[in-house]
Amino acid sequence: MVRRALVRGDRYRGRMRTGRTRHRGTRWRFAGSITGLGTREGTRAVVGHWPVSPFGSFADVMVERADGHRVLLAPDDRVAEFVASTYVFDEVLTAPVSVSVDGDRYAVRAGPLDAWFVVGRRTGLGHLLRAVPAPLAESPDWARLTDRVAGVVLPGVRTLGTAGGGRREWYAARDLRRVDAARLRWDGADLGDLRPVDPPARFGFSSTPAGPSHVTVVSTVETPGAQPGSASAGSRTLIVRRTPIPPSAPARR
Repeated sequence: MVRRALVRGDRYRGRMRTGRTRHRGTRWRFAGSITGLGTREGTRAVVGHWPVSPFGSFADVMVERADGHRVLLAPDDRVAEFVASTYVFDEVLTAPVSVSVDGDRYAVRAGPLDAWFVVGRRTGLGHLLRAVPAPLAESPDWARLTDRVAGVVLPGVRTLGTAGGGRREWYAARDLRRVDAARLRWDGADLGDLRPVDPPARFGFSSTPAGPSHVTVVSTVETPGAQPGSASAGSRTLIVRRTPIPPSAPARR
């Protein structure tokens, strides 16, 4: 059973308690990987795999269909509320989301999505990223510096920007590897072979690199003192229902 929220307007906003610090907002740290995948059919997917996060280990998937419809696939309401308050979606689905890893091969199952992908060699930029000390790489000052060159080296990519509800976010990329092969199915329909993430996905201030890639990353979201989703952050009218989605065949290489 999948919980589906159809969004009236351009953003789904959730409600979540946040603490307040004396000098800044609350910082939420997510350590894991982001994988950007394009398909011949035109659907683009961004797989987030977060072993370390304020919500424990979880995975989520952001999908932009060929017609521009943006869908968040989240494992539970807490994750859905936080992610959908930070990025922009037309639809939010909560369903079990799993990522299994066997060497360089990843298998993803998330509601209507079945996918697999194979991670290839480290790029030259990946070697450079690994050489940056972690405390420096995760600082907002470093993200501000690298943001100036990220869009030149990787068009569409940014490392620092503003997010929904007055939030600020920055990315600390720690490694970059190519994706050599992938296959995605949506509701059992094959989306075709691996293609670039083009046009860029439109979930937030940054897209993934155009070339299918697997990025080891730490994402930090800084929320303001006001609660996300409060009246000061705006609201949208939601239609929520439970929609059964039949099991699809396992993704095969």
